[in-house]
Amino acid sequence: MSKTLSAFALIGFLFFFLGCKKKENLNDIDYQLNSRYQKLLEYPVDSIGFPRSMTFNPDKIIKVTSGDWTSGFFPGNLWQLHRLTRREEYKEKAIQWTSFLEGQKYNDKTHDMGFKIYCSYGEGYKNTNNPAYKNVIITSAKTLITRFNKNVGCIRSWDFNKDKWEYPVIIDNMMNLELLFEATKITGDSTYHKIAVTHANHTLKNHIRDNNSVYHVVVYDTITGNVKQKITHQGFHDESSWSRGQAWCVYGFTMAYRYTKDKKYLDQAIATSNFFINHKNLPEDGIPYWDFNAPGIPNAPKDVSAATILSSSLFELYSYTNDEKILGFAKKVLKSLMTDEYVLEENIQAPFILRHSTGNWPKEDEIDVPLVYADYYFLEALLRSINYK
Repeated sequence: MSKTLSAFALIGFLFFFLGCKKKENLNDIDYQLNSRYQKLLEYPVDSIGFPRSMTFNPDKIIKVTSGDWTSGFFPGNLWQLHRLTRREEYKEKAIQWTSFLEGQKYNDKTHDMGFKIYCSYGEGYKNTNNPAYKNVIITSAKTLITRFNKNVGCIRSWDFNKDKWEYPVIIDNMMNLELLFEATKITGDSTYHKIAVTHANHTLKNHIRDNNSVYHVVVYDTITGNVKQKITHQGFHDESSWSRGQAWCVYGFTMAYRYTKDKKYLDQAIATSNFFINHKNLPEDGIPYWDFNAPGIPNAPKDVSAATILSSSLFELYSYTNDEKILGFAKKVLKSLMTDEYVLEENIQAPFILRHSTGNWPKEDEIDVPLVYADYYFLEALLRSINYK
C-alpha cells in the first residue's frame, strides 16, 4: 500500500470509528480532507509569510512573521501531518518552516513562547530527537521565565495597555507552561517546573468563577500581588464565558495534571469541561458559539478553534478519568468537524483545513474564518483519537 493510500485508509478508519455510516459521504470527505492536507504541503515556503488566517471574496491569505503568537502552529501542523500520514514530504517542509522560528528563542517580549516554540520545535523534537531542537526548547524556556514576577506568582502575559493593566495574566498563558514542564524533563532543572506550578496555582485561585467558567484576564498589583481587575477581553463582556477561554482552561489544567499528578488540576479540568459540555447554549453538534453569552444566538458566529482545543484536551482527560461522557463528547466534536460543514472546500487554494473559527469578535477581527491554530488542535485531536478505537 502506498503512503498516500495509507493516509486515505487512516482517515477512513477514523470515520468508521467516529460513526459515519454513509459510504458516499465518507469517500467525499476522505478526498476533501486529503486535498486540504495537500494544500498545506503546497503552500510556498516563506520565512516571513506564516499563514494565520484568510478572508473570502476575494480569497486572501493573512500572513504573519515569526514574531506573531500564531507562527508556531503551521510548522506544527506539518509535523503532525507527517505523523498522521507518514509522508516524508511533510517532514521536509516542517523542517524548513521550523527553522524560521529559531530567532524567537530570545524573544522576551512575549509570553507565547510555548505556542511558538513548543508547537514547532517541540513537535519536531518528538518526530526527530534532533538535539538542536532540544537546545532551542531549553533556551526558549530560559527566556520565558524572565517574565515571571515572584510577587505576583505568574508569568506576565501582554505588554500592551500598560496604562490600564499593571500586570495582566490571561487564561491562554496556561498553554505556555508545557514548554516549562518539558524543559525540566529535558534538563533535570526543577526551576522551570516550579515556576509553571506557581503560575498554575495562581490561575486556579484567581481565574475560576463559582460556576467553573473562567475569566480571560486577571490584572495583578506587582507590589502586593493582589488582584486588581478581572476581565474577559476577547469575550462579549467581563462576566461572559468566552468559549476559547473555557477550552484553554480545560486543556491547560489537563496538561498540568499530566506533569504534576496534582488532583486539584484534574478536578478543575473536569469541572470546566462539564461547564462547556452541559451549557444550555452549546449547539447540538458540539461546536460552540464564540461566546456562550454571545448576542444573536443561535445566529452568532461559531468558534471551531474552541471546539478543536477542547476535543484534543478531552481525549487526554479521558485517559485520566475513564469517563465515557468525556470520551463521547471528544468523538462527537471530531465527527462534526469531519463534515463538509466545517472542512474547507477543495477549490479554496489556502493552507488551512477547517472553516468557521472566530479570532477576536470584540475587535471585529477574524470572524467566521479558518485559523491556523484550529487546524493544529484538530490534527492533535485526530492523532490522540487513534488510541480510542
